[in-house]
Amino acid sequence: MYRTKQLTTERLMVAVLFILLFAMAVRVPTDTDTWWHLRSGNYMLEQRAILRHDPFSHTRLDAAWINHSWGAQIVLYGAYELFGGSIHPGDSGNIGLALITALLATAGMALVYAACEGNAYVRAFAVVLGGAAAAVFWSPRPQMFSFALGAAVLYLLHLYKRRQVDQLWLIPLLIVLWVNLHGGFAIAFILLLGTIAGEALGNLLGDTRPTVVRGARLRKLVGVTAVSLPLVALNPYGPRMLAYPFDTVEIGALQDFIQEWATPDFHQPQTWPFLLLLLGIIVAFGISGRRADWTDLVLVVGTAAMALLAGRNVAVFALIATPVLTRHLDAWLTERGWQIRPRRRVSGRMLATNWLLLGLVAAGALAKVGAVLSRETMREAQAGLFPVELAAYLEQTRPDGHLFNSYNWGGYLIFAAPHVPVYVDGRTDLYNDEFLRQYLDVVLLRDRWEAALERQEIDLVAIEAQSTLAGALRAMPDRWRELRFDDDRSALFVRLPTDA
Repeated sequence: MYRTKQLTTERLMVAVLFILLFAMAVRVPTDTDTWWHLRSGNYMLEQRAILRHDPFSHTRLDAAWINHSWGAQIVLYGAYELFGGSIHPGDSGNIGLALITALLATAGMALVYAACEGNAYVRAFAVVLGGAAAAVFWSPRPQMFSFALGAAVLYLLHLYKRRQVDQLWLIPLLIVLWVNLHGGFAIAFILLLGTIAGEALGNLLGDTRPTVVRGARLRKLVGVTAVSLPLVALNPYGPRMLAYPFDTVEIGALQDFIQEWATPDFHQPQTWPFLLLLLGIIVAFGISGRRADWTDLVLVVGTAAMALLAGRNVAVFALIATPVLTRHLDAWLTERGWQIRPRRRVSGRMLATNWLLLGLVAAGALAKVGAVLSRETMREAQAGLFPVELAAYLEQTRPDGHLFNSYNWGGYLIFAAPHVPVYVDGRTDLYNDEFLRQYLDVVLLRDRWEAALERQEIDLVAIEAQSTLAGALRAMPDRWRELRFDDDRSALFVRLPTDA
């Protein structure tokens, strides 16, 4: 009993690791899509009904909408409201959003850590690298539920394959929960089908290692996957949800113009951890004397390709690659006898030192979290990114006419100016490819852009003050009147009467 209460070096490292991961995951909510998700959660709670048609735009008003994140939106808005959210930049509701993001990120990485191999040093190194790679994905959006649930499915598969622990019955239950939280449920089937393909290859190629899933156990894995697929229909939108991932991928404008759907730009520092993780696992495969597992190869190669095609998939790759990296790093170190074993028992001065280090790390992390969550820090960050003054003006004046707005601002305007319907926002599944390209034609001044505004009876244009479109409208003072705001970033153009 005495030993279980000791703060050994290994326990100290694990505690420090997850304190730091949590602190890293606490961040100011600055993703524009966060706000339309919050408004959706608020709307559903007010109306006591799940959203099935668009109530927020004038271009898609009352159009059928599969709101795939309805459950997560209610949870996120609940966290926002619990901490006193008041629809103002930097308000205390942002604390709830930041904390739930950090909790989901840390929970996901804890499951990844549990699926890793090797001693605490190897695991900690890989988890820090994997966490840094996945961190580009962490923001207060429903996708965080997919991150945590993806880690849960991966851990259940790890238990089944490598520890002979059968908890597969939990996967169908997770699918039902997942499909009512976020459209990223497709990640579960990527993991399941990748594992089945890898294990089938291992069987076909005569892999005799004990970790290969064979016979009845492989058939059970196939059966669980087959049972899970129709369970996707257990959501408010029924079987239509099955097609949602494919419908989204087919929107060409996503890949062409939206950053998270683009290939990672390795000139940007935030992508370097992903690059290091990718290169690290390639090197680890090469230097380790351990033969690569077929399932590891299928999942790593498949998700690496996905991540290289679209940056939003980097987090899925990080979930899978991190445990695989530890397996080969541990094998390589063991082959050379380079193993550092943390002391299992500590006492006296070392025990006191461990507690002191833990206290210092916890205090530092708490200070960092407190600085991030200060209302002033959040207010400045959000006021520097969102059209706060413009949104306040629209909500106060509620001008007549149809609004054309920047895509990047649509989500925030839905939340901060709810009485002024938007033209477009981040709900790309609602706005089809043709519509998004029409939007781009206007902001890039292509294909009779001005006629397109007239045809759609646009009377107001809320756009970045330094944008190409703003410059063009500014050059038409007889047709458009400009309102500028103190932030020097936002501009609102009002169409003048034709007889003016």
